[in-house]
Amino acid sequence: MSKKSFNLESLAKQALQEKGFQSEFSHAAWEQLDRIHQPASLSAAEDLTSLLWCSIDNDDSRDLDQLTYAEKQAEGKTAIWIAVADVDALVAKDSAIDKHAAINTTSVYTPARVFTMLPEKLSTDLTSLNENADRLAVVIKIIIDAQGQSENSTIFEAMVRNGAKLAYNSLGSWLEGQAEIPDKVKQVQGLEDALRCQHETAQLLKRNRHIAGALTLETVEAVAKMQNEQVIVSLAGHNFAHQLIEDFMIAANSAMAQHFRDAKIPSFRRIVRIPKRWDRIVQVAAMLGETLPEKPDPKALDHFLIQQKQKNPETFPDLSLTVIKLLGRGEYIVEVPGDKPIGHFGLALSEYVHSTAPNRRFPDLISQRICKAYLKNKTTPYPLPELIRLAAHCTHQEDAAMKIERRLNKSAAAMLLSSQIGAKFSGIVTGAGPKGTWVRILQPPVEGKVIHGVHKLDVGDRVSVTLARVDIPKGYIDFVVN
Repeated sequence: MSKKSFNLESLAKQALQEKGFQSEFSHAAWEQLDRIHQPASLSAAEDLTSLLWCSIDNDDSRDLDQLTYAEKQAEGKTAIWIAVADVDALVAKDSAIDKHAAINTTSVYTPARVFTMLPEKLSTDLTSLNENADRLAVVIKIIIDAQGQSENSTIFEAMVRNGAKLAYNSLGSWLEGQAEIPDKVKQVQGLEDALRCQHETAQLLKRNRHIAGALTLETVEAVAKMQNEQVIVSLAGHNFAHQLIEDFMIAANSAMAQHFRDAKIPSFRRIVRIPKRWDRIVQVAAMLGETLPEKPDPKALDHFLIQQKQKNPETFPDLSLTVIKLLGRGEYIVEVPGDKPIGHFGLALSEYVHSTAPNRRFPDLISQRICKAYLKNKTTPYPLPELIRLAAHCTHQEDAAMKIERRLNKSAAAMLLSSQIGAKFSGIVTGAGPKGTWVRILQPPVEGKVIHGVHKLDVGDRVSVTLARVDIPKGYIDFVVN
């Protein structure tokens, strides 16, 4: 192992331990894994392997949680299907592997290594919806009317087969008319039409969410990875393919939540409360010459965001990040029958759970188990006190995982720049306030703090800076203005 890879992985393990994560699986978990030899199957499951399913994920993703499909119906309606990997079928509640997952609650993605919530034999193979492999899944089927409204939904277990493993970048470029159709799409007869149907439906769903007050937010995130023993930093984009999956998963999670409510079942909810710092959001808008109402109003906020995206596209991601921070963090809560929904302010939804990524998120596995018990008319597998405890723990661990990932991305960026002390870079100011002034250089797309020459700098300003120092363990990158 190279020195660079060793350092980053060691830093990641240290960060995990500091935040209460387990960086390795227990001996009991490995023993359990040795007894699992094949994917799950269910004779009573519906056979949907003939549908033109596909997965859409990052280029290098191996833990495939969901497949999608759509087809036109009569009267301008569309049927969409979302198949979610049945992880519960191979990972029993309270088993050794499940106990590890319940501690970490999420996979943690760092530049040198992914610390998977489940062993890779499962998450990237036996419970992953891999290409050309038959897998057991929980399927949500939703009928969408011609106006993009959900008419009804059904949930059931089925066998599915991924006909094409597609990637956001190439698929998104094609959907946006900027590239040729991906080869994998051409190779499957009928898949092109099915994907166009998915895209059109996703755009309808997105339009209706924004009419209801869902927020237009677009952050720019630098992601660091090890490639051929070198650190590579790139900006994560957001295109039509991302939107397709985003809107299909929102539809599936909303449908799942509604089924739980109708069945009067206690369930895990993903919420973003009405922002307590709305007054600061109003101030931010005022500084940009716009007026927002005194009380939280998602439609007014979205109108403001759309205007700013059109006026200042280069600085809009940084405005988005500011608004996201002021909205407050998402959290998991338990909703019991009779509770008034708190909802998700940013998505403008009253009914929302996390249920579509059980290979990498424990709340989704919890929702899957509750759902499967509901489908079989069995008692929910999680007593209410356990659900309440897990909600708080999952919220805490998700926040901690995000901090670990950001810290390790910064450490990797510092490592990349460590040989360029004294070099000059062009950049843009991304933050300016009492805690400091921050600039993102353009190449590589790395953010650091301005430690000298901050006078009169403001967000959006173009600057020339010199790299003054880096601290790899802490992830510090310091610049001075030229």
